[in-house]
Amino acid sequence: MSWYHTLLTWYWRLRKPLTLGVRIIVTDREKGVLLVRHTYVKGWYLPGGGVEKGESFEDAARRELWEECRVETMGLSLCHLYYSEREGKRDYIALFHVEHYLLHQRPEPDSEVAEMRFFSWNELPEDITPATLRRIQEFSQKQYLTDRW
Repeated sequence: MSWYHTLLTWYWRLRKPLTLGVRIIVTDREKGVLLVRHTYVKGWYLPGGGVEKGESFEDAARRELWEECRVETMGLSLCHLYYSEREGKRDYIALFHVEHYLLHQRPEPDSEVAEMRFFSWNELPEDITPATLRRIQEFSQKQYLTDRW
């Protein structure tokens, strides 16, 4: 974890801000599910990030997919809404699904995303984050059993 992310985590624990976020499950029948590995934290995640002021959840999902992965979505489906206090924030997260998309060339180097890859459903990386794994399992079973991230 970078020093900046550590500092933010302490700030969030003290201030307890309300934040909005998005995560996106991008699926491909042949390739599997798209995951990203960031430069500032360990593990593989679903693409996503924060909702900016005046932005809708859908607009944020489209923007984050473009910024992190250079994926242009041809439609989003809302899967579920979650709540998290994991990093000291009061965070509401919308989970979307995308199956129709255009993948563009990403610029190199990237200061936020170290790597992005599609993984087959039965060969997910060992260092996938626990929350990401739960979201993928819920999505594949079409059962969202909790509202907690």
